[in-house]
Amino acid sequence: MTRVSHAIDRVDVSFDDPNLVANAGLLLTATLSDRLGLETLIDSTVNLAGRVGGACPGRKVLTLTHAMIAGATHTDHADMLRAGSTAGVLGHRVMAPSTLGTFLRSFTFGHVRQLEAVNGQALQRAWAATARPVGALVIDIDSTICEVIGKHKQGAGYGYTRKLGYHPILATRADTGEVLHARMRKGSANTQRGARRFIDELVARARRAGATDTLTIRFDSGFWSNDTILALNRLNVRYTMAVRCSTKGINDAIAAIPDDAWTAIEYTDDGEAEVAECEYTTSAGKKKVTRRLIVRRTRLTDKHQLKLWPDWRHFGFLTDLTGTAVEVDKFHRQHAVVELAIRDVKEGAGLEHVPSGNFQANSAWLQCAVLAHNMIRWTAIAGKVRVDNQLVVARTLRTRLLAIPGRLVNRSGRPTLRMPTNWPWATSFTTALNALRGLEPATG
Repeated sequence: MTRVSHAIDRVDVSFDDPNLVANAGLLLTATLSDRLGLETLIDSTVNLAGRVGGACPGRKVLTLTHAMIAGATHTDHADMLRAGSTAGVLGHRVMAPSTLGTFLRSFTFGHVRQLEAVNGQALQRAWAATARPVGALVIDIDSTICEVIGKHKQGAGYGYTRKLGYHPILATRADTGEVLHARMRKGSANTQRGARRFIDELVARARRAGATDTLTIRFDSGFWSNDTILALNRLNVRYTMAVRCSTKGINDAIAAIPDDAWTAIEYTDDGEAEVAECEYTTSAGKKKVTRRLIVRRTRLTDKHQLKLWPDWRHFGFLTDLTGTAVEVDKFHRQHAVVELAIRDVKEGAGLEHVPSGNFQANSAWLQCAVLAHNMIRWTAIAGKVRVDNQLVVARTLRTRLLAIPGRLVNRSGRPTLRMPTNWPWATSFTTALNALRGLEPATG
C-alpha cells in the first residue's frame, strides 16, 4: 500500500515568529475593556494590599478574563496570552499562570465581595454605554452544580444531584443572557441558601445599573419559600415562582379546580396540556399573602405510552402578574433560558473547571468567569453584531470574531494587525471594532 501524496509530510514546523497573535480577535474585548475602564476600576476596588500576590489586581483579573474569553478553563491556559505578540492587542501586561494562582489564593471572603462589586460597576458602565434595558426587565434565578474530582477541594460537597462539587447561585438577564449576579456556595448548600440576601443585592444592583422600570424575577421550585415571597413584595418586584405540586396544600388546591376551568394549550403531538388557575394563600398572620396559583397539567395521548402513565401530571407556580393564565404560563416556561446562559458560563467562559483547592480562590474564579461571560455579550451588543432576539453563544462569537490568527507588524510607524484573507466574518469584525472604538470612555 503506497501513499497518494507526501505533501502533508513535507510541511515543516517551527515556533519562531514573535509577531504572530493566536487570538487576534481579543482586540475587540480589549477595546471594550479599555472603554469601560476596567483595569483602573479593579485596581481602585479590589484592595489586596499586604497579601502575598495581591499587587496590581487589575492586570491579573483581566489576564484571567481574557484567557477565559479565549477558551481557558485552567490558570495554566493563560500562557497562550504570553505567546508571540498577543499581549500587544490586550492593552495590559499579561501575568504568568503561577502568579495568577498565587493571586487567587490571596482572596478572602471580603475581597471576593470587592470583586463582586467590580462586576456590578462594570454592568452599570456597560449598560450606560449601550446595553441598558428598555422597559420591563426580566431576570431568571437558578443554581447549578460545578462538579469536581478529588477530595481536596475546600467547600466541595454532595448536594441533591449526589455529585461532588460546588453549588453557586446565578441571576441572568432573560433577553441577553448576561449574568447580573453570582455567588459561590458550598456543594452541600440547600438551593435556598442565601437566596433572600442574594435577591436584595440583585435588585439593588439592577436599579443602580439603570433598570428603572418593572422588575420581574422567575424561579424554579427549589427557591419556593414564604420568606422569599415576602422579600419580593417588600422590594416591589413581580415574580413567578414554581411550587412543588406534591405538597398537601398545593395538591388540595389543584384538586379543587373544576373540570370546566381548564383551557387547552399547544403541546407535543403525542400529548396534551391544559392550564387553569386558582387562589392560594401562603403563610399566616401578618405574613399571610394570597396569590394566583397557575397550574399546567400534561398527559400522554399515544395509546401505547398512555398505558404506562395514564394520569395527569401537574406543574404549578405562584405569581402576582396580570394577564390570562395561558399567557402567564407561557411567560413562566421561558424561565428555561437561564439554563442556556448557565451552560454558556460553563462551556464558554471558564466555569467548566473549578481550579483551586481554596474555596475563596474558586469564588474569585467564578467572578472572573462572570466578567468574561458578560464581556463576550457586551462585545456583541456594543459592537452591533448581535442578531436581534437571539442569545449570544460564546463558542460562536469565539469562532467568528475572537480566535482569529493574526500578525502584528509595523507599517509606516503604525502597529497593524494583519488578518487572513477571505475571512468569512471580516466585515462583522470591522463593524464591531469601529463601534467599540466609538464608545465614550467611562468616567469615575
